[in-house]
Amino acid sequence: MQPKLPDQGVGYVTRRVDRYRHGEHEYTSDAITEEVPVAMVYNDVPFAVMMVTPLDLEDFALGFSLSEGLVAKPADLQTVEVRTRLEGIELAMQVASDKVEQRAGNGGERLLPGRSGCGLCGARMLEDAVRHPAPVGTGLRIEAPALQRALESLQAAQPVNSATGSVHAAAWVDVDGAIVLVREDVGRHNALDKLIGAMVKAHIDAERGFLLVTSRASYEMVTKAASAGITLMAAISAPTALAIHLAESTRMTLVGFARPGSYVVYTHPQRLLHAAGATA
Repeated sequence: MQPKLPDQGVGYVTRRVDRYRHGEHEYTSDAITEEVPVAMVYNDVPFAVMMVTPLDLEDFALGFSLSEGLVAKPADLQTVEVRTRLEGIELAMQVASDKVEQRAGNGGERLLPGRSGCGLCGARMLEDAVRHPAPVGTGLRIEAPALQRALESLQAAQPVNSATGSVHAAAWVDVDGAIVLVREDVGRHNALDKLIGAMVKAHIDAERGFLLVTSRASYEMVTKAASAGITLMAAISAPTALAIHLAESTRMTLVGFARPGSYVVYTHPQRLLHAAGATA
């Protein structure tokens, strides 16, 4: 029997579980994150299948299309139709671009499926896997206390994670440290794509704030952020060596291990001002 597809807009389901804690047992309910296959179809050409939490799918369609270089500007994504299929969800998009056909091959065959934690899935060629975005702009200088304020308020801005404890978040933060937008997903790069799409829709200037993510700073996270013109990215976990290389080459400020009271700056430290007012 085929599983029932989740409703869009919740992000989790409730299941009965046996919970054992401190020697006691209870039969109770628990919130479980949804994860469904989402087929990315451009101009009737299947491009990739991603495992996604079914929230903010229109934002995901736009952000994915931009960050993967499948469209050059938001207007090139002409329509998005969310179609519920027996096996999952299909995002049927019409784009004013031939990049999909070029990436998918002359025969238009489907690329590899993408798992929720996968960065290389969906790319067959090395030049597709490791892309080098253009350098980002100058951006603003952010005072370190703004980063700390954002870290302190991020947890309260993650309703799905508060319920399930199993999803990532990508947040856009203004220069004062106030969280403006948050998108959540079981995949860290999916959450970032959703955020990029939401930022574009809201006409947010990517140089007038910074990105805060609850995951590690992997190379595809830096690539997607740089593609969106984001000048400062802070992650609560570590970066990879390739992520640092890409951040350096795109002139992005990359911050890792962002925790209350501490952080590590890996590249272009001039944009993050310490509490005393001096640059690193």
